[in-house]
Amino acid sequence: MDVNDLPEGITHLGDDVFAIDTMLAGYPGVVSAYLIRSERPCVVEVGTAGSAPVLHRAISHLGLAAEDLATIVVTHIHLDHAGGTGDMAAVFPDAEIVVHERGARHLADPSRLMSSAAMVWGDRLETLFGHMRPTEATRIRAVGETGEIDLGGGRRLVSHYAPGHAKHHMGLVDTANGDLYVGDALGVYNPLTGDVRPATPPPDFDLDACLRTLRLFGDIEPRRLMFSHFGAAESVPETIERAEAELRVWVETVRESHGTVGDLDHAIAMVRDKVMTRYAPMPAGGAEVLDTLAGAETNVSGIVHWLDRLEAERAEKKDMRPGE
Repeated sequence: MDVNDLPEGITHLGDDVFAIDTMLAGYPGVVSAYLIRSERPCVVEVGTAGSAPVLHRAISHLGLAAEDLATIVVTHIHLDHAGGTGDMAAVFPDAEIVVHERGARHLADPSRLMSSAAMVWGDRLETLFGHMRPTEATRIRAVGETGEIDLGGGRRLVSHYAPGHAKHHMGLVDTANGDLYVGDALGVYNPLTGDVRPATPPPDFDLDACLRTLRLFGDIEPRRLMFSHFGAAESVPETIERAEAELRVWVETVRESHGTVGDLDHAIAMVRDKVMTRYAPMPAGGAEVLDTLAGAETNVSGIVHWLDRLEAERAEKKDMRPGE
């Protein structure tokens, strides 16, 4: 196979790493999966159920037969990252499925996950994500605070629990080259401009946890940041700093409107007016889908949910104080 003559949607990144555009809902530039074609080949992220045939074809084009793939790992179980896990497990029957322990049961039985997604996405669910198939529980390996995936030849992926975007989120470091697969922990990356936009969906967004994850990623000192949305970033310290700065801008903008009448609509309007103008347009094609996944409405809803949760926790603590 000539790595200099790859079909559109597959990019060789060196060190036997290939970025694969999963073509979410038929759009390019939305979700990157990554194939590490080592002695024990591994796929990081699978995209949606609708993306599974695209990913399968790309892996086959890169020379792997059904029995060759050793591991499928997802950074977290949101449907744009893990919705195709059951389908991919079916076509690669020898692959072990690795996920954080907080998400493992939802891969084995996606019914609750799909019900929640249907409430959020309604009529758009099938078009955007398709339907997640169950994965055999015996093939799933759950990892906790840290874990390891054997890539063969002494090469490993080391997982690090990385909450903030989701409670079931982890980052993955390639010991051979220092690449860090960041999932959604840093947000959405525009490879044409270097812009980083937060991804703060309900119900799990937590600013403090996000900031701890960003510090962890900085301490790891990775060589590259491998974004699921979208592609590899080589300006690592600058990108992490930008991610934190943008996250704080979004949270402070939403906080300004919190507690006012119609605060959600007001906050969305403020973000669109004051914040979204900070970013260059996303690459053509998937821009509308990315705005659906991590745009003003979704992100503001997650931040408002977090602020409401903080207020409820403060009220509960106050009620528990004696003599008040």
